[in-house]
Amino acid sequence: MLQIRSSPTIESLAELTAPHQPPCLSLYQPTHRHGPENKQDLIRFRNLVRIMESSLRQKYSEPETKHFLEPFEALGLDRAFWNQTLDGLVVFSGAGLFRVFRLRRPVAELAIVAGSFHVKPLRRILQFVGRYQILGLSLTEIKLFEGDLGTLEEIEPALGVPRTITDALGAELNEPHQTVASYGGAKGGSGEARHGQGGKKDEADKDTQRFFRAVDRAVLEHHSRPSGLPLLLAALPEHHHLFRNISHNSFLMKDGLNLNPFVMAVSELRERAWAILEPQHQAWLSTLLGEYKKAHSHGFGSDDLGKVLKGAVSGRVSMLMIASDREIAGRIVGDAGSYELADTNKSGGNDLLDDLGELVDKMGGKVLVMPADQVPSKTGLAATFRY
Repeated sequence: MLQIRSSPTIESLAELTAPHQPPCLSLYQPTHRHGPENKQDLIRFRNLVRIMESSLRQKYSEPETKHFLEPFEALGLDRAFWNQTLDGLVVFSGAGLFRVFRLRRPVAELAIVAGSFHVKPLRRILQFVGRYQILGLSLTEIKLFEGDLGTLEEIEPALGVPRTITDALGAELNEPHQTVASYGGAKGGSGEARHGQGGKKDEADKDTQRFFRAVDRAVLEHHSRPSGLPLLLAALPEHHHLFRNISHNSFLMKDGLNLNPFVMAVSELRERAWAILEPQHQAWLSTLLGEYKKAHSHGFGSDDLGKVLKGAVSGRVSMLMIASDREIAGRIVGDAGSYELADTNKSGGNDLLDDLGELVDKMGGKVLVMPADQVPSKTGLAATFRY
C-alpha cells in the first residue's frame, strides 16, 4: 500500500524496523525542489532502481524481480510526484508495504536489497534536536508546519487533518459561513470578523467548537503523537482560549503565536516561532551540557569512541550526543564492543556513528543528533553512562 509522507515519524520507524518478509528494498537519493536541477532526479531514481534489479536477479527469478520492482516503476511514472520533490527522497518496499518519504534534508544515494530495511539515515533525521510543529488555525482554514533550528515548511498534505471547516463537518455544518470575512495583517491584528446575530451566531459558535475539536483530534492522532514533537499554536488571540479549552493534545505548548499565520511569509512565521523556542532550547542545552560535564568529571562520561562503544554494548549509555556533520566509515565487530574502520570509498555508506546510535537506542538510551558546535567534544560524540 502506497503511503507518501513529508517527514518520518516514530511510528513509521517502528513499522520499518519490525520483522518483514524479505526481500526488503531501501532507496535513498538527494532531490531538488526547482529546475533545472530537478530534471535529473527521475534519471537518478531509475539508475538506483537498476542497482536493486541487479541485486535481486542474483537470488530471484525474472518474474519475481519484476514483481518486486513494480511499485518503483509506478512511482517513476508519476509525473505529479516528481514535480513536488523536496531535498531528499526515501522509498521502502516489501511484502504488503510501500512507503515514500519526501525529506527536507538531502541524503546520500543508496540502493539496498536485504533481509531488513536500511533505516539508519531516517533514524538520524528523527534524532535531530530542535524539531517542532506549528498549527496554523483560523475559523475557516488549517495549516500544519514542521521545522527545526533553521527551517520551517508546511506539511503538504497534512495527513488526516481537515483543511477547512467544510472538510471537517461536511453535511453537519449548521452555519453556511459565507458571511465570514478575513481582515488584518502579518502583525496579528484583528484577522476575522463574523456577521450575523442571535441564533445564527450561536449555531456558528457551535460549528467553530466542533471544527476545533476535529482539528485537535486529527493533529494529535496523525502528527503530534507519532512524531512526539512540541506543537505551537499560531492563531488570532480570540481563538487561543477556545482551542486550548477543547484541546486534549499534551504536546501543545503553553506559549503560542498570537497572529494570523495565513497572511505572512513562512520565513517570518519561523522567526516568530524561534523567538519563543530559542530561549527554551538554550536553557535545555545548557542543562544538558552541564550534566555531561559533571558526569565526565566523575568518570560517568566520555568522548572516546572505544569507551562509548563498550558502554553501549553493555547497555551502560544513558545518553549519546552525535555531531550532525560527522561520519566515521566503519562497522561494529561482534558483540564485544570493538570496531574496525574502513576506507570511506569502500565502506558502502556504512557509518560507525549511525551504528552506535542505533545500538544505544536499541539498549534503551537516548540519542541526540545536533550541530557540531553544540557537542561538548572534538571527537563528534559524547556520552553519559548509567553506571
